[in-house]
Amino acid sequence: MRSGRVWRLATGGLLAAVLLYFFLRGVAWGEIALAMRSADRIDLALVLVSTVVVYASRAWRWGYLLAPLARVPFRRLLSATVVGFMTGLVVPRAGEVVRPYLVARRHDTTTSAAFATIILERLVDLITVLALFFLYLYALPLPESQTRGPLVSLLKAAGGFAAVGALAVLGVLFAFHLHADRSMAFLGCFLAWLPERFGRPLGEVLRAFGEGLAVLQAPAGHLLAILGQSVVVWLAIALSIFFNNRAFGIQLPLHASFLIIGFLTVGVAVPTPGMVGGFHESYLLAMTQSFGVDKNIAAAAGITMHALSNLPVLLAGLLLLPGEGLTWGRVAEMAGERPENPKVTAGALR
Repeated sequence: MRSGRVWRLATGGLLAAVLLYFFLRGVAWGEIALAMRSADRIDLALVLVSTVVVYASRAWRWGYLLAPLARVPFRRLLSATVVGFMTGLVVPRAGEVVRPYLVARRHDTTTSAAFATIILERLVDLITVLALFFLYLYALPLPESQTRGPLVSLLKAAGGFAAVGALAVLGVLFAFHLHADRSMAFLGCFLAWLPERFGRPLGEVLRAFGEGLAVLQAPAGHLLAILGQSVVVWLAIALSIFFNNRAFGIQLPLHASFLIIGFLTVGVAVPTPGMVGGFHESYLLAMTQSFGVDKNIAAAAGITMHALSNLPVLLAGLLLLPGEGLTWGRVAEMAGERPENPKVTAGALR
């Protein structure tokens, strides 16, 4: 298992190196350095403020997703959120397991059930991003610098496919929760082919996962609150991009950030340590191919945006990590595991 983790990390590092090569190919370092020295400090400070709002809003929304399972104080949610995202920067995908683990070990829920809220969070994020993306493409005026031609048509098609996929997954999850007994009976036919030592624990994990989807049956007001919180999260991200662009003299309206977010969503999906490479290359493509920004200015803005959106959570997470009782060895182990046995609850894993 350890060799598998090492292999994944090595693969992620290689992907990052390849993407960074394309990102840095043909740039003029002198112009990048000049652009960074000339960047407006007030706008860069506003990027940091927006980043803090993003993580606070994520923690706030997660509390609503967890509400049917456990009432978790905001302070605990914020700490788990920051530590989870910080570990994900160092070990790709670690945060998806670390966050539910940190909640389950201190509250009356299971890691598998809490993990289900992370899946829902990702889906709500995707739906919100797509909504902003479509708003940009179909409802809001395109900036004068927006590239016309086949790129816009391609983006519309890609957004449409992604929307259909996200809604389909959400529908499957809702059906799985609403008809848990039937779903488990159906899956049991396949699990029966597995040895009992694998089939039974996996069945328990799936059942607990279904319980974690309970928020899907929450009152309409609760669900609308979650959607509203998601809008707050992504508007804060859009603001951080807007302020970052303005710091480098890139004059784009706020809603242009909705398109850039679409590019970044694809870039950060590449499993590289710290989102290095994927973030940079997707930011560069968005700025140069969609808005005709000079490559050196776009590269400087991309490097700065990546740093300012990740360094705060990295530093805060490192400070909070010991208080959460985690070591980097345990984080690496968890990154290579599936969610813990559903019988694991508060305080059982130390």
